[in-house]
Amino acid sequence: MAQLHLVFGPQGAGKTTYSRRLAEEVRGVRFSIDEWMGALFGPDLPQPLNFGWIMERVARCEQRIWTTTLEVARSGVDVVLDLGFMKLEHRGQFAARAEEAELTVQTHFVDAPYELRRGRVLSRNREQGATFAFEVTPQMFDFMEQQFEKPSESELARARVSYSQ
Repeated sequence: MAQLHLVFGPQGAGKTTYSRRLAEEVRGVRFSIDEWMGALFGPDLPQPLNFGWIMERVARCEQRIWTTTLEVARSGVDVVLDLGFMKLEHRGQFAARAEEAELTVQTHFVDAPYELRRGRVLSRNREQGATFAFEVTPQMFDFMEQQFEKPSESELARARVSYSQ
């Protein structure tokens, strides 16, 4: 039976790098929200930023990713979801969907100190390397920083934790 891996953590923690390694380790398929958003909507990003516009498109991508996740998992292949999962409710919704689909779920919490995360995001903007999907402005970083809900002790007890310093 395929396993669903939910990777979550604050922005710049290293979720995409972790997800890439994990997908190789489990020989699974990885879906990253940043890649989908960058490819599908990056060129159309309104200026000034409109977070309602962004979040509406994130929801569309997530629905399509979930449909594809089910198809992949039903073929017996593990799936790694790198969707940020900033909110406890969001993580719970995907875990409940997986249980309903009779998939086993493993959560993975990736974290790093604030200054390191912010520095990584700014560096990624400049270097535009392997994990770059679109520019994350300081304004976007600050907005997303406020959105992240830290995991509870019980959530952490069930998760694999990766913390870099």
